[in-house]
Amino acid sequence: MINLDAPKKHRALIDQAHQVAMNMLRPISRKYDKAEHEYPKELDMLAAMIDGLSESGAANGAGASGVGGGEAEKKKRADDDGRTKNGANMASALSIAEMCWGDVGLLLSMPRQGLGNSAIAAVANAEQRERFAGVWAGMAITEPAVGSDSANISTTAVKDGDSYVINGEKIYVTAGGRCDAVVVWATLDKSLGRAAIKSFVVPKDTPGMRVERLEHKLGIKASDTATIIFDDCRVPAENLLGSPEVDVKQGFGGAMATFDNTRPLVAAMAVGCARAALDLTRELLADAGVEIDYDRPAQLQPAAAAKFLELESEWEGAQLLTMQAAWMADNRKPNSLEASMAKAKAGRVGSAVTLGCVELCGAVGYGEGELLEKWARDSKILDIFEGTQQIQQLIIARRVLGLSSAELK
Repeated sequence: MINLDAPKKHRALIDQAHQVAMNMLRPISRKYDKAEHEYPKELDMLAAMIDGLSESGAANGAGASGVGGGEAEKKKRADDDGRTKNGANMASALSIAEMCWGDVGLLLSMPRQGLGNSAIAAVANAEQRERFAGVWAGMAITEPAVGSDSANISTTAVKDGDSYVINGEKIYVTAGGRCDAVVVWATLDKSLGRAAIKSFVVPKDTPGMRVERLEHKLGIKASDTATIIFDDCRVPAENLLGSPEVDVKQGFGGAMATFDNTRPLVAAMAVGCARAALDLTRELLADAGVEIDYDRPAQLQPAAAAKFLELESEWEGAQLLTMQAAWMADNRKPNSLEASMAKAKAGRVGSAVTLGCVELCGAVGYGEGELLEKWARDSKILDIFEGTQQIQQLIIARRVLGLSSAELK
């Protein structure tokens, strides 16, 4: 029998994350939505607390840095008795959903919890994980002429002695202005295609790297989004994550492992933001005299209640797909298909739910007296970054039909 409740071992973590979201993030949510590009200094204390929990082992995967695992964790998993596990991936997804119930932009502004940290966890070797522990890493993938087609990136990394020289431009780098380093995706040899794409950890003080500008955005305004230029930027060869060898047979698999880790996390963000909208809308409808009866068919209830039930059912589907993708990662099962399914479903549902809640609540939903309109703005990015809705559907179709990227474009 499938148990759809949150795993018992993670309930304390979920409760802690919910308290943080309610008592620390919600109160400053509107403040930093209006003060775009201003760093939320209140997060420093929260980051220090999370660091302390991580050092003590109590965090059990809270945040992006909990995804993946070092060699010791892999050996532990290899030596287990075959029982199903709810580990760091599930803990990260559940805690991130709770934090985004508070505020997505503030979650993305958390020091040392960037998406680049998940890239390091997914691809780095044991020595690199140890060396980059405690680094706040942004993720630099998208380019002006590439968009969602990450396989065709044109930023180059040329080997020169014991270094690589990186040239190119990256856009929409989350936390790009604040992070300690960025994980830059670049090609070692454009003629070798996807297999030559590698990721490099580039510290922010590296000569030849500069933050060109910060973007003004529809939502997640608490999080800075940067354009970064690399002009003969030299990084040590040991900062190339994973193996430097180009394996044409493996193709893009090594790089895609990063997305298999991060896409369920983005799905969890959408699930958390959408649930915030549903929770508040349920309260506002009740105040207006609209009661939602789960024991009666939707068609026998007021139109607003019927619409709410429709939105909530869509949300539950997104939540279950997200948990499935995280569970598969914890149990060493290939989850590329499920990660894309979770991201596609949750991204679409997040936007549909938050906008639907704005509509249900009318002028109250559209005004700044409540956070509903903000959640509707914030949720849209979760359907775009880490692969747009259209890219996710393309990946899913390839997996289901057993076709390569060349066969189905």
